[in-house]
Amino acid sequence: MPYHNRVADLADASWRVRGLAAERIEGRITSAATLAVAISGIARHVAVGDRITLQHRDGIALPAEIVALHDGTAHALAFGSLAGIRAGSTVCAPLLSRPAALPVSAAWIGRVVDPLGRPLDGIGPLAAGECQRPVIAAPPDAASRARLGERISFGVRALDLFTPCREGQRLGLFAGAGVGKSTLLGMLARGTQCDVAVVALIGERGREVRECLEDDLGAAGQARSVAVVATSDASPLLRREAAHAAMTIAEHFRDEGRSVLLLMDSLTRYCLALREIGLAAGEPPATRGYPPSVFTMLPRLLERAGPGRQGSGSITALFTVLMEGDDPNEPVADAVRGFLDGHVLLDRGVAARGRYPAIDVLRSLSRSAGSCWTEQETALVGRARAALALAAELADLVRLGAYRPGADPAADAALALAPRIEAVLAQGRDACFATDASFAALRAAMEGA
Repeated sequence: MPYHNRVADLADASWRVRGLAAERIEGRITSAATLAVAISGIARHVAVGDRITLQHRDGIALPAEIVALHDGTAHALAFGSLAGIRAGSTVCAPLLSRPAALPVSAAWIGRVVDPLGRPLDGIGPLAAGECQRPVIAAPPDAASRARLGERISFGVRALDLFTPCREGQRLGLFAGAGVGKSTLLGMLARGTQCDVAVVALIGERGREVRECLEDDLGAAGQARSVAVVATSDASPLLRREAAHAAMTIAEHFRDEGRSVLLLMDSLTRYCLALREIGLAAGEPPATRGYPPSVFTMLPRLLERAGPGRQGSGSITALFTVLMEGDDPNEPVADAVRGFLDGHVLLDRGVAARGRYPAIDVLRSLSRSAGSCWTEQETALVGRARAALALAAELADLVRLGAYRPGADPAADAALALAPRIEAVLAQGRDACFATDASFAALRAAMEGA
């Protein structure tokens, strides 16, 4: 065969292969439930995680995702309501599927988006970046990751003094409902030293989104932030996707060499979305109804945060954990503590005493504290922690009138110091303190000034 004929044949074959990406296969919905649909005709051509399109009876295309394959039938969950989807409806799937991706760019800073990268703030379309970043990605290789950076200032005295954090560290904020997690996140978004903040609001009440953005974040916080929002009425896929989208956006800016602050509220609602998806896919319920996949997906998400590869930036991440019944040992809280680099506990009793932020410094822990403090700061914090711990032990005796002043000089000193330390830890929502000023205030309180 002449050479030019072979070249023409190869060119024709290449054109036909490229054209396959635009071709689709069709299936039919055989049954539909509240969350999931069963589809025939496409199971041999799709994989778990592929995106497909369901045809609404009004002609509307509804995006969905394959979550399970059983006995030649594909099972999918939709990114919206299944109202209007009926048996026999058409399902379209790409013959050559691609992973979900977001075209993140610097123009996203200051914007509010949904988990699929669509603007929610009414300002206009989002400028797309030059490349698409996959929403589901592997964390940086452990051997090539940079180490934690310098101590970072949150502007919140209780954190900077007792649970210090380094750039690239991951902390959990554990609290029951109504103890002040969202307010504390707003304080951190405004006061933390960083280049870009990424805020993920997962499962929030719809009426609270604007309050969070406008009051808690404020104009200054919004100007350097990207907010990803999926309210409580969103489908479980969208709520799950909000966490992955926020992490993807944070990774984009980290890879550009920036210091990124990731605030995710809440990790518990992300796990609840995973539970809904897992149960709809046919997984067996395990611990308190959570299927095993929840505790497989958690570390895959959390490990993506932190320092990047050598020469890149870092993601300092704070994840709120809503404790069911104020139980710190419920399954999600217990699992998350083992994955993160520290935990901060917001206590209802501290809030009842009127001290905000209601952080229980004695039950909070940062695994990098030892490398954050100087020798003098370590000694100062140790004395303050010992005084608070002894005062807490004596609190019941004091209330009952069973404690006699003068019997124990150490106890007398602790009872005198504790109120002064508590006064240092109290802070208004708009206040922001430098770390050096916070240590100076604690030192003055310990010396009785």
